Amino acid sequence: MIDSWKNFLQSQGALIEDNTVLHFGNPAVERAAAVDGTIVADLSQLGIIAFRGDETASFLQNQLTNDVRGLQADAAQWNGYCSPKGRLLGNFLLWRQGEDYCLQLSGDILSGMLKRLSMFIMRSKVQGRDASDENVRLVVAGPQARAAVDTAMGTVPDAAMRTSASASGQVIHVGAEKFVVSIPPDRAATIWQTLCQSATPVGAPVWDWLRLNAGIPMIVAATQDQFIPQMVNFEVIGGVSFQKGCYPGQEIVARSQYLGKLKRRMFLAHVEAEAAPGDSLYSADIEGQATGTVVNAAPSPAGGFDVLAVVQVKSADTQTLHLKSGDGAILALKPLPYALPE
Repeated sequence: MIDSWKNFLQSQGALIEDNTVLHFGNPAVERAAAVDGTIVADLSQLGIIAFRGDETASFLQNQLTNDVRGLQADAAQWNGYCSPKGRLLGNFLLWRQGEDYCLQLSGDILSGMLKRLSMFIMRSKVQGRDASDENVRLVVAGPQARAAVDTAMGTVPDAAMRTSASASGQVIHVGAEKFVVSIPPDRAATIWQTLCQSATPVGAPVWDWLRLNAGIPMIVAATQDQFIPQMVNFEVIGGVSFQKGCYPGQEIVARSQYLGKLKRRMFLAHVEAEAAPGDSLYSADIEGQATGTVVNAAPSPAGGFDVLAVVQVKSADTQTLHLKSGDGAILALKPLPYALPE
């Protein structure tokens, strides 16, 4: 986190640990504001890997799950990076900003992702770097988000997964009245104060709750190399292209798409207990081993935690799911905001 930006947020009442804004003094009020109000949150807990150079599009095309060559200058996309076994090592919000292709991902996996991807640059005309502290990134969400962003930034994309740029920075419309803004550090305080005229400042856990209730997964250190993209519904939200060429794990990802019904899928659920990414789930139909894994978790405004979890589809359809043990807290499934393939 940029020192000057950290100092500013602390002057606004932020409690910050490990580059993450936990809250602004009253977490319960912040969670309540997210239910039907408009919020603004800092995204310093997420990192940015930036690539630039004449061959960047071709390089990323050969590494990532989505069609990077087809990414227009004013567009954004969900994207992923898989192991040779087709399991996600990381996933990203990807957009173009100036000369850069910017990959926003969980901060706890950034260094490993940058090192691994950089291994394959070889003689390509591409340079990669950690660009996390080059700009301040915020997210604005809720019924007044569009108007707030337009006032603060002077621009707002009309459609989801589109971007627009102005002298104040870049705006990425990530869908359902949710906008990520990337702004120069010297403009950040002014833009924050403008946004706060119509949006409630909240900590990162509140944004996590909104994101996971939108059915958008985030791979973190605890869940790396566990799920093929379809298990976390990544093809449903547009994070996988099945028409592009090869990338690591592509054959396994394609085989899972076209050969039979997927046995594990990501579900949204509520549990009256604390949950965390990597926690195991259990059900009576599977003895001696877990039936699922928590992908993401965040405190719910209603109490307890909401989670995204990859679960055996049969178990989710027919059994009671328990957190951490066979007699642990019960998960109550909630509808996702999108339909899963039959």
